[in-house]
Order: sequence, then structure tokens, then C-alpha cells
Amino acid sequence: MSQYIRVWDLPTRLFHWSLVGLVAAMWASGEQGGEWLQYHVWCGIALAVLLLFRVLWGMAGSQTARFASFVRGPVGVLAYIKGQVTEQDNPGHNPLGGWMVVLMLLALLVQVGTGLFASDVDSYLFNGPLAARIASDLSESLTSFHKNFFNLILALVALHVSAIIAYRVFKKQNLVRPMITGYKQMDSKPSPLMFKPLIMAVVTLLLSGLAVYLLLTYF
Repeated sequence: MSQYIRVWDLPTRLFHWSLVGLVAAMWASGEQGGEWLQYHVWCGIALAVLLLFRVLWGMAGSQTARFASFVRGPVGVLAYIKGQVTEQDNPGHNPLGGWMVVLMLLALLVQVGTGLFASDVDSYLFNGPLAARIASDLSESLTSFHKNFFNLILALVALHVSAIIAYRVFKKQNLVRPMITGYKQMDSKPSPLMFKPLIMAVVTLLLSGLAVYLLLTYF
């Protein structure tokens, strides 16, 4: 008999949906240009804090949020594809989903990193926070890369959404609901999962914000 098991903690779920909102806001503000670029910069700084938080939470957070719990090598991924490893063995991200998480985080880190050094080549009013730290030619090159690289992020988002739809249609698994409620429907109860206290996530977020502030202020 299936039952609902808690697999995602609140910090991981809030990170996920905040990431969705920030990426959408950055896309919209970047496309608008002009004075909207100020909001684009602010969203980029917020995203930098969020990504640093996720990296730290992926190392010291709750069990299903840790990279060690879902990042597998080629053998593990192949075993999952062959059906030798089931969802029961991976209550959080499965091996394929785990690599999607890693790729998305890396892509967003590159996007945010280049955005910090990018220049507003139209009005020069809303440069990235660190654009003045490097030569203008390099800043403009990074700006071009920043704009073009976002197409890769859109492709990853499309792949992610397609995978969610495929799991829903072919495997009858709803991957969205657990990321909202924290609970996943499973055939049997897995081994007890470890969840870190919420205060630890709050402290991690504050430290992430402080680190980004120090980077932008003193770099």
C-alpha cells in the first residue's frame, strides 16, 4: 500500500521556487532593458545569494538536499536507466535528476558570475556590480557571453520541464507536488531520512548573504 513520505525539507522547496521566480524575473527585466536593468542587477545579486546557499546546503543540509545523496557516477546512472535502481532507493532526486540539478546550478553560477562583470552597453547606467574592476573590453566580451549563454539555461529549463511531463505521462509520477508539499507518494517507507533544523538553513542563508556582500564591497 502506497503512503506519503516526507522527502523534501522547507529550505530546499523554498530555494526551488525562489529560483524559478528569480530566473523568470531576470529574464523579463533583461529583455525589457533600459531602467529595468536595475531590477535585473538586483535579481542577479539575490540569485547569487541563493545559489551560494544551495551549494552550502548541498554539503551540510538535509539528507535529500545533499549532493552526496543524489550525484552518481556513470555506473549509478546506467543502473537507474536499466531499472536496477528504483525510486525507492532514491527518495529524493534520482541519478538522472541529480545531474540535471548539478548542470542547472553550474550554468546559473556561470550566468551570475559573468553578469557581475557585465556592462550596460546601451546606456552605461546599470553595469554589473563588479564591471568597474576589469577592463571595459573584457567587460563587454563577458556581456556578450552573458546574453548568449542564457540560451543554454533556457534549453536546460525546457529539458527539465520535459522530464517532469514525461515522468507524469509515462511513469505516473508527479514530481511537482512533492516539491510543494514536501511529501512523496511511495510504495513502501524508505529508511529514515535525516532533516536539519530550520534555524541551520536560516544561518546558512545569512552567511551566504554576508559572503556576497563582502565580495561586492571589497573585491
